[in-house]
Amino acid sequence: MRVLVSRTRRKRRRFIRKALQAESFAVDVCHDGAEALLLAAGALRRGGVDIMLPGRDGLSVLRSCARQETTFPSSSCPRAAR
Repeated sequence: MRVLVSRTRRKRRRFIRKALQAESFAVDVCHDGAEALLLAAGALRRGGVDIMLPGRDGLSVLRSCARQETTFPSSSCPRAAR
């Protein structure tokens, strides 16, 4: 199963990627909204998107995916929730 992890902080991206790979997931990682949107056009099954991404924020990435009918179960993490 292919998963997209889009987080602004490198350490968190690495931690999440390693944890998912340990569970046999194929993981795509990126650090900004534009790259997340490009990767989301691929064959994703799940996604984790940071709300406060540089460029395009996480919500606009998810909205764009919905308009293009590229939908997948996703979770988001607002900074206020930390």
